[in-house]
Amino acid sequence: MTESDGWFVGVDFDDDDRLAEQIRTGRSDVSDANDHDWSSLAVESGVASDEEEYYERLREVTLTATRAAVRERALADDRQIVHAVRAMDDAERVANELAERVSEWAGSRFEDAGAGVRYARSLAEKEPNEHGASATTSVDEQLVSFGARVRDLDDESTSLRRYLERTVPEVAPNLAMLAGPVLAARLIALAGGLETLAKKPSGTVQVLGAEDALFAHLRGRATAPKHGVIYVHEYVSGTAREHRGSAARALAGKLSIAARVDHYSGDRRPELQTALDERIDRIRSRRED
Repeated sequence: MTESDGWFVGVDFDDDDRLAEQIRTGRSDVSDANDHDWSSLAVESGVASDEEEYYERLREVTLTATRAAVRERALADDRQIVHAVRAMDDAERVANELAERVSEWAGSRFEDAGAGVRYARSLAEKEPNEHGASATTSVDEQLVSFGARVRDLDDESTSLRRYLERTVPEVAPNLAMLAGPVLAARLIALAGGLETLAKKPSGTVQVLGAEDALFAHLRGRATAPKHGVIYVHEYVSGTAREHRGSAARALAGKLSIAARVDHYSGDRRPELQTALDERIDRIRSRRED
């Protein structure tokens, strides 16, 4: 047993970053590495003054390696997609909720008050008292400002959607090809990342987003859900009700394959789209008995 067999050889024992990299990527060339007393070897070779120092430094650099791995994972492209799609949904949800408040408030001020985000956007462009109301200008200014907040949130949601439409095809080309960038992003987010999605069976992919209905079914309170968020895909929602389960299974099967290809190889496979198109055509051509 020699110094050349240790993971720490050739590395400054005071260099946390280099030692952390060794812990993450290094290896020992001996076949029975688990049988060796690495702390004693470190002391004998002069890497550490004693076993206490060895284990203290090992603890420190292991924590450094773990932090680096966490940072790397947090900055991964699929994690950015998860954050972006959740932010987009939050912005859209809050914009719609605030738009209802704008409509209620405006209804107490203006006879021609409308509803929804579109009305809030139009209100944000108006000048205070433009409707000729008798209340003070300060009230009108506050209401117009409130409408502007809805407009800004709506704009932010649109901007995030465009970001996803640009980014998802680069990170998950096959998933984006089959599902569209936004639905692909939702699937990645619901799974917790592209790698996690790639490891899920197609049956799980089929019902992602329908967890409440699935749990209710498991408790005997409802029928099994046939689909989750993939319902918004035209191949599911655009298929006759009696065949939607089959369409959802076909789509989920191809999405599951696409996620695996994207994660493990990254090359684009147009044949997946062709196979899915043909499968959906066969499902839709079925006749009632």
